Amino acid sequence: MTGLRWPAAAPPPPRATGPTPADIQRAFVGVADHLRPAVVNIATAHFLRRQRPRSGPAPGPPSIKDYFDQYFGQMPPGERERSGVGSGVIIDKQGHILTNLHVIKGADEITVRFHNKKEVAGKIVGTDATTDLAVIRIPADESIIAAKLGDSDRIEVGEWAIAIGSPFGLEQTVTVGVVSATGRSEVGIVPNENFIQTDASINPGNSGGPLLNALGEVIGINTAILSSGQGIGFAIPINTAQRVASALIARGRVQRGWIGVALEPMSDDLAKALGAPKGQGAVVKRVLAGGPAEKAGIQPNDVIVRFGETTVNDLQHLQRLVLDAAVEKPVSLKVLRQGKEVQVSITITEAPPERPGAS
Repeated sequence: MTGLRWPAAAPPPPRATGPTPADIQRAFVGVADHLRPAVVNIATAHFLRRQRPRSGPAPGPPSIKDYFDQYFGQMPPGERERSGVGSGVIIDKQGHILTNLHVIKGADEITVRFHNKKEVAGKIVGTDATTDLAVIRIPADESIIAAKLGDSDRIEVGEWAIAIGSPFGLEQTVTVGVVSATGRSEVGIVPNENFIQTDASINPGNSGGPLLNALGEVIGINTAILSSGQGIGFAIPINTAQRVASALIARGRVQRGWIGVALEPMSDDLAKALGAPKGQGAVVKRVLAGGPAEKAGIQPNDVIVRFGETTVNDLQHLQRLVLDAAVEKPVSLKVLRQGKEVQVSITITEAPPERPGAS
């Protein structure tokens, strides 16, 4: 027969260029293997100080068998009041470890346990109640492996999230999830809230341990869980934690900025009454006498819409900007006053001790 042709064979399908499931699996295994030496278990002991009465048992809660006894050996009865367990991450070769304040608060002894079961004593360098962060230090050693810190300002919802820590005392536990949300506030944990939310499993004992991305970089310090739900954990962004740690290492404390105002959130009714854009800025409810705001000429009902070069999203955002601002340095504010823009220069001062987290 003439004029007939067999159809040409279909071309082979293009080869996949993306990562295979095996590649993804190896990536997670690699992150866990690489970071385990930088993640430590932190056990604390609190000595018994109560005086026993001359007759009858000592008041107070009954003694409990705790994680410290389980993992680090029994102590004579009455030596300890209570013990705790948490996690931490080594951030430099000098032996500085980031953890949560609530992990080591009130501790008389701190024992740091490595992935290879080696134990050393830790000393508190400094603590910050505003963020629930603390830095402890162990003796510097050439064998110390520090974690690589990432950039929490660049993370996106949906990215992989990996948590390593000691939930319920089960050391070097790895859990995987995603970044569920960023910028979570009004959680009610600490005065200065800007949490990463994740569904990577976080449980008691994970506190102070790292939250990692798929590249093995620390993006947060695991801090809390939502007790009323499952799969909802919170981590302090590593950029915040790094700033706090640097201050604690340098000075033993963190200087917090303050401008001396009481704020209220911007509602639709307030925006209409004050001639301000809806859902943006923070309203000055009251100006505190003698504070930086009064000296700069800030007035009640002013709407602060810009702080330095940053647009103010809401009240909590402005509070974070003020708290993190350099002390004793002027900052330019853009304020809406009766619908008109006003530029104000204000000098940030250190927050009084009785006003942590306030603006």
